[in-house]
Amino acid sequence: MLASKRDLILTELAQGTGARIEAAVDFSGLRSGIKIWFGDLDERHGPVAELRIYGLKGHRVTLSFGNFSGQVLEQIMSAAPEDVQLARALVSSIRSEAGVTVTGQSLADWKVLNGAFRMEATMRNCENPFDDCAVILTCREIIVPMMAAMAELIGYDVIDMKDDEVAPAFEGAVMSATVRRRERNPRNRLLCIRLHGSRCYGCGADPEKTYGAAGAILEVHHLEPLSLLTEPRPYDPCTDLVPLCPNCHRAVHTRRPAPLNLDELHAILGMGHV
Repeated sequence: MLASKRDLILTELAQGTGARIEAAVDFSGLRSGIKIWFGDLDERHGPVAELRIYGLKGHRVTLSFGNFSGQVLEQIMSAAPEDVQLARALVSSIRSEAGVTVTGQSLADWKVLNGAFRMEATMRNCENPFDDCAVILTCREIIVPMMAAMAELIGYDVIDMKDDEVAPAFEGAVMSATVRRRERNPRNRLLCIRLHGSRCYGCGADPEKTYGAAGAILEVHHLEPLSLLTEPRPYDPCTDLVPLCPNCHRAVHTRRPAPLNLDELHAILGMGHV
């Protein structure tokens, strides 16, 4: 039963989204499912992802909004264009065979316009949809990017809270925050590795192949440091970020204010383009 996978799902989502996640078993319908939401909200006041068994060998994930999500919807609809772009890129990183759809909208330029927003994807051909491996795969390939996209739009990149923050309209409401350093955004790392793979763009090492679960140590590197931008420009997570191992990341930033570029790093390492 999916009910027994709650803790497994929570672990995967917390690591992947960088936000506190809650989940509960939903016994409505012919088969029980799992409902997933952000921990500082509840399933009535924000986005909720629902995981259910689909057919005999699949999972279906549906994301929608609770009936009292007005405040969060306002926050999402005022998200900066850069956050919208990152949210779309996260959803676009879901494997194509999952067949992601957004009701009434194109997948390329979807927006959360109101509480009727609905996103759906299906993971088919699981050998056994109740196995841990199958549930983990669906979490990583579908639920994490969906919820990470919502987290980006809501603004869960909390670095420094404002001292004069006012009380929320209801208990547990999302409070506004100031993001000072985008490179700390955990969803940048998620998207960077989904797009570019788990191999260091400097030395070519794949830490997970060497260290297993302990090897999830790749870091996100901005090819053009945000601190050096003379004027704002569109942020493209597909081309502006690369994964580097901690050694290579430390090495490129030994030069300041402009770090070494990848060609210079490769020259130091005595190799061509990796």
